[in-house]
Amino acid sequence: MADHKVHDLTPEDVSKGMSEGRYLLVDVREPNEVAAEAYPGGVVVPLSSFDPTTIPDPQGKEIVFACRSGKRSVTASLAAQAAGLPYDKHLAGGMLGWKAAGLPTKNGG
Repeated sequence: MADHKVHDLTPEDVSKGMSEGRYLLVDVREPNEVAAEAYPGGVVVPLSSFDPTTIPDPQGKEIVFACRSGKRSVTASLAAQAAGLPYDKHLAGGMLGWKAAGLPTKNGG
């Protein structure tokens, strides 16, 4: 796993990429966290039961992992890469950074 790398993306980069249709955000937080506050347009694949093969087909988009602070998203990216998937991007700062950047969230996952 030493040759695997995870690239940090800023909340602004991820938001712009999602609106342009370049990124698919995969939220690896748990359902109770997502129920309280979610990323608009994100898909949920909880890290507690993470299986890289259950990530929806990104249909040409790049996968960007996200969580609350940026730690679990790195774990998910490394796990996906270990499974042979080219998913090497994550949202640096997670939901905390997203909100600090003034980006919108939605209720109820």
